[in-house]
Amino acid sequence: MSKLGVFMEEELRSQPEMWDRAADLAASSSARPADGERIAVIGCGTSWFGAQVFASLRESLGKGETDAFTASEFPAARSYDRVITISRSGTTTEVVAALDGLRDRVPVTSILGVEESPIGQRSAHVVYLGFADERSVVQTRFGTSAIVALRAWLGQAEELAEAAAEARAVLEGVAADFAEVDPAVIDETLLSAEQFSFLGMGWTWGLANEAALKLRESAQAWTESYSSMEYRHGPIAIAAPGRVSWQFGEPPAGLREQVEATGARFEYADRDPLADLVRLHVLALLRARRAGVDPDNPRSLSRSVVLGG
Repeated sequence: MSKLGVFMEEELRSQPEMWDRAADLAASSSARPADGERIAVIGCGTSWFGAQVFASLRESLGKGETDAFTASEFPAARSYDRVITISRSGTTTEVVAALDGLRDRVPVTSILGVEESPIGQRSAHVVYLGFADERSVVQTRFGTSAIVALRAWLGQAEELAEAAAEARAVLEGVAADFAEVDPAVIDETLLSAEQFSFLGMGWTWGLANEAALKLRESAQAWTESYSSMEYRHGPIAIAAPGRVSWQFGEPPAGLREQVEATGARFEYADRDPLADLVRLHVLALLRARRAGVDPDNPRSLSRSVVLGG
């Protein structure tokens, strides 16, 4: 067995259990934002994409106006009732700077993997997901557990229980040492594809962005991500034999046929999109090992971006 990505393997396998704990914790937390509050959600990397998921889903459910920003682009002068931050390490420079720019004008709720941290110190409320923290630089379970906590705030307990069951079913198709994988989960076409375009609409667009990041940073693969409808306004030109267009959530009418007409593979699974992201995690680890790269310690990356100066 290859030892590349041993932490990532352990962490991605634990996701259904982590989701159950995150959902229970969030449901009982006093930090839950009130319906009708005008909210900004900020983060960087995986956390920014989780913010996109929550913002789109909260607005679609009529819970209140919600914006998502990468922390470095957060407009501190804009008026909000609450700011939510997501950070595994609690140390990300851009998030700390954004909170300092608020000058305590707005209550801050943070979802963190490390409670005693600069971001935690600047927060009125902390949802502490230390049980989902990771040793791998590449995030799997913390990012998805944060999304579960956010979805639990939106009253999606039933959907989350189903998502966890579907994620368990995906992982049951992977041998204990990752040496064998059920082709119904990941097949050779996906393992050997030259390029991936990840697609989503509404809240699943954030998942598409996260999927592209995950496969790129884990396995140094060529990935892109787009809104599903926007894909046909130019980016579909990249679709070709040996390439994959992977849809999270229900695809818009006609998209499968248009992608397949290019010779590219159209990938879509009828399961909760968050559970399908777990399948992408499996693919990312398998491709990393095949490429001889270590997703626990990816090239040019670190656990947290802390800038000097």
